[in-house]
Amino acid sequence: MSTGPTHAGAAERLPDGARTGTRATIETPAQAERGAALGAFLADCRAALGDTHVLTAASAQAPFLTDWRKRYTGRACAVLRPASTAEVAAVVAAANKHDIALVTQGGNTGHAGGATPDASGAQAVLSTNRLRRIRALDAANDTITVEAGCALADVQAAARAAGRLFPLSLASEGSCTIGGNLATNAGGTAVLRHGNARALCLGLEVVTADAQVWDGLRALRKDNTGYDLRDLFIGAEGTLGVITAAVLKLQPMPAASVTAVATVDTCDDALRLLALARARADALLTGFELMSWYCVELIDSHFPTLRMPLARPGGATANGFAVLLELSDHESEAHGRALLERLLADASNEGVVRDAVVAQSLAQSQTFWAMREHIPLAQARDGLNVKHDIALPISAIGEFISSTDRAIAARWPGARMVTFGHLGDGNLHYNVQAPVGQDPADFLRAAQAPMNRLVYDQVHARGGSISAEHGIGQLKVDDLARYKSPVELALMTAVKRALDPHNRFNPGKVIAAPPVP
Repeated sequence: MSTGPTHAGAAERLPDGARTGTRATIETPAQAERGAALGAFLADCRAALGDTHVLTAASAQAPFLTDWRKRYTGRACAVLRPASTAEVAAVVAAANKHDIALVTQGGNTGHAGGATPDASGAQAVLSTNRLRRIRALDAANDTITVEAGCALADVQAAARAAGRLFPLSLASEGSCTIGGNLATNAGGTAVLRHGNARALCLGLEVVTADAQVWDGLRALRKDNTGYDLRDLFIGAEGTLGVITAAVLKLQPMPAASVTAVATVDTCDDALRLLALARARADALLTGFELMSWYCVELIDSHFPTLRMPLARPGGATANGFAVLLELSDHESEAHGRALLERLLADASNEGVVRDAVVAQSLAQSQTFWAMREHIPLAQARDGLNVKHDIALPISAIGEFISSTDRAIAARWPGARMVTFGHLGDGNLHYNVQAPVGQDPADFLRAAQAPMNRLVYDQVHARGGSISAEHGIGQLKVDDLARYKSPVELALMTAVKRALDPHNRFNPGKVIAAPPVP
């Protein structure tokens, strides 16, 4: 008598003496072996972490299985919550022993699905949200040593309490973690002056694929003693090792920050303003953000309390852009304000700026920044859209926007361009909203693949990058293979195989590298 499908989908005969008319599922030997290995893995993890920090119930796992943008939902054999580097190493050792893949996750605020497990249910999520200690703060050396699960806002607060500034700043800073910031080499709004996450990190502690702990927590600005292992793990999205702690650079706290918004007719005018600001303000220029006027309209529609204090440049039917500028002054607020006002007056006299307003209070400055930071939220409320996190040479941005806008308008008439980003470092969020009246989900399904190809081809032709600060994750693995050279791909594969030969760390993300036979 035949049974129904087994776990592997193949029919098997019931043992002799089984009652006629019943149906059963029989495990294959391979499935039984796999189940036993999983059970042993969970037992080892419970012994290392305690029962309450090995999550297997669906309700307990749910917050860890869907990415921030809700594009990907996976399954996990367990969510593991170690509280120390030694516990992380114990988890990795257990994963090696029982052949379990691990997906490291911080605050789960990523945009490319890099911290979400696949749909197999065979991978385990390794959450760093209990690694939250600030281990040391050396004000004289301007460094802070923190664990990977520390929220970015908590690191900023600890630095501020010591009269220092940790300048990495992101809209998600209340929930994103330092480990995730480093794993994706996060950028944010202060890259123009302070650099991205890589530039703000001096040393790392990492659990390697063989469950060893590399203690690279050196608080040195200069250390020329061989290969820079730190930079291999930063930006690797958890595919080469598990970052457990970092030494980060601090800066003196500025005496004041002064903020303004200005309107310009074209992106080229915004670039002229950037050049003028760099010439006049030099290192005081910490923020220079570009927003297409449709971004302003989106904010006004969904967050009416965050109203732009300036009119659309060129009139009601023109396009145009808004620019957000910030100076950090170490002398005084009055000095910074006078410098910014002179800069904007000169820009107006030269025909670069249509109009501008300097924030007159901390509350107004916070409102200006809230406008910029609420653009992704306004997009989400308006419906699904096609997103591109790209980088270009600054000199190519104006021509890229005008050329690519025309190409998209010709192929998808009525598409609305939500273009914003960190103009000072060439990072654009070049997003496209569905035409008015078209279902956003239908637009996304039909337009995403061909639009990505169009945009990425334009970026690649200008020497740009298809990912500026969000990473590759699982979203752009195929695109990376298309736009990276064979030499680059071979080198990346060699690094992956050398550091994670069994492909146990975040498999399927960034680069599809099989294990060494």
